[in-house]
Amino acid sequence: MPGAIPADVRARFGRKLRTWYRAHRRDLPWRRTRDPYRVLVSELMLQQTQVSRVLLKYSEFLDRFPTLESVARARPRRIMEAWSGLGYYARARNLHRLARSVVADGGPATLPADPGALRKLPGIGAYTAGAVASFAYERRAPLVDTNVARVLRRVFAPDLDPRAAATRRALWVLAEELLPRTGSAAYTHNQALMELGALICTARVRRCDCCPVRGECRTVARDG
Repeated sequence: MPGAIPADVRARFGRKLRTWYRAHRRDLPWRRTRDPYRVLVSELMLQQTQVSRVLLKYSEFLDRFPTLESVARARPRRIMEAWSGLGYYARARNLHRLARSVVADGGPATLPADPGALRKLPGIGAYTAGAVASFAYERRAPLVDTNVARVLRRVFAPDLDPRAAATRRALWVLAEELLPRTGSAAYTHNQALMELGALICTARVRRCDCCPVRGECRTVARDG
């Protein structure tokens, strides 16, 4: 397991990462909102689906179902129709179950800000809970998806087996350790980790020559 990351390395890594993100981030519609429901829809759609396909469906889905209440009132068949083309329809069924669960409570139809409370909702795992807490509420919440796991492992723990459950647990601990001190900085930090994995440190190729954190990367140091 990777040891504790020295404070100066954490600071350099975070500063370089966030500076790069501000200059190179893609303009994606779900990055223009802090609405928890819209953030949730984007996160569910992006699970196992390419960004290009989600871009075609995201606004269309929200036009038909602009709120959690509208999802809760709809028949499941209508939600499935609006989800058509994205695949993995369990995500749409979970969204419908979640909306009905929240609305049935009788209070405001809004999502909680706490990751632990979010995880109690249908279909919400650790990553989605962290993403909604961070991106909608600017909570200081870690999140680890496939892209983030790849970046963290390559930079800080290249000798770990990516398939091992112990590695996944270690990367969640590392993600929390690397978080900046404020929620607003953590928002940018989390977005930047995901973006780096999507654009630079990809599964198919490592573009180390243009990586902003190559000076802190143990894979680069190991491979020369």
